[in-house]
Amino acid sequence: MVALLIGFSIYYGGVSNAPLLFIFALTAIIAVLTTRGVDLKERVAIFSTGAGSRNLLLMVWIFMFAGAFAASAKQMGAADAMVDLTLRLLPAHFALVGLFFAACITSLCMGTSVGTIVALIPIAAGIAERTEMAMPMVAAAVVGGAFFGDNLSFISDTTIVATQTQGCKLSDKFRFNVRMVLPVAVIAGIIYVVLGNGATEIALAEEVMWWKVIPYLTVLICAACGMNVLTVLVIGNLLTCCTGIIDGSYDMMGWINSTLQGIMGMSELILISMLAGGIFALISHNGGLDFVVNSISRRVKTRSGAEFSICTLVAFANICTANNTIAILSVGDIARRVSEQFEIDPRRSASLLDTTSCCVQGLLPYGAQLLMASGLAGISAMSIVPYLFYPFLLGIAVLATIAIRSRKKQGSHA
Repeated sequence: MVALLIGFSIYYGGVSNAPLLFIFALTAIIAVLTTRGVDLKERVAIFSTGAGSRNLLLMVWIFMFAGAFAASAKQMGAADAMVDLTLRLLPAHFALVGLFFAACITSLCMGTSVGTIVALIPIAAGIAERTEMAMPMVAAAVVGGAFFGDNLSFISDTTIVATQTQGCKLSDKFRFNVRMVLPVAVIAGIIYVVLGNGATEIALAEEVMWWKVIPYLTVLICAACGMNVLTVLVIGNLLTCCTGIIDGSYDMMGWINSTLQGIMGMSELILISMLAGGIFALISHNGGLDFVVNSISRRVKTRSGAEFSICTLVAFANICTANNTIAILSVGDIARRVSEQFEIDPRRSASLLDTTSCCVQGLLPYGAQLLMASGLAGISAMSIVPYLFYPFLLGIAVLATIAIRSRKKQGSHA
């Protein structure tokens, strides 16, 4: 079921998320019909529980407020004003790498990839339009940078859960982890510098209408200070209302209409998220995740195999749940037992869990991060994936460290 879903998603990615919605709707029907052991009413109940889970409904609220903020801010000209200000401070050919490292810093301070994407994608989309850079590439720079902080931040859910399940300190895991991910971020930054050279220099407005950038600047500052993402979005929406009405960009009804359009624009993403939650609830009910976890853990024979199994376990759990925090929670205890059996440093196992989950989550077209980025940028989630250099390189780095540590161990026994 998971393989079918991923295969269809890749093949029918298209230029919008509509094909992805159709694929999930079709897969949901198949999942309900093929589930055994319970009657149809109970299958629908299991599906509905997954589709309406607490974490998923929180994401629905974020989708709605993010869509409303992006639409109302664009309607009042805040997006154009923010792009003008950004390009005055940063040359067009450095805009791409600038967005990547801005996302790295924001996510490190905020501890959430979703909040970073919400804050920066509208600005990134405006820069892409004005500089004639590919929208998916610009969106990918923000998404990649968002996972840098999600992986390292002391207040990130994934970092906290990974260290708690493996029994190590946050600071120890950070020092262990940063040696692996920092070089990856530098390499990804260099790639974005090269790709950004094709950006078109544009004529800027004679002066920045500074009052129009107040909503965006406030959202960025609040996000960087670690404020809850929903609170940040509520503040942002209130500021677009007040600023737009005072500025004369729209009246109250104009603001309401623009926010409603923004919310409606996120409807596909909301439905995809809820369908995904229901599908994976049925997969869990059928024992699919438990079967794979037990099968992988029983086949471990060496320390390098144990490290690879930890990565495989959390990667599969992430694919099934589309949530990196829940994925770590699902396999954390098993990963700890495996690491203790093969004498793997708890800092290492925590690093593997966190880094692998962020890598996989960053590449899932049905994950909250890519759905959010695609919705705010007006493109398909699948179109962003080829430009996600940071998550791809992160995955290579994880596998490379496992291989290098295995060779070192073999060399020490020679």
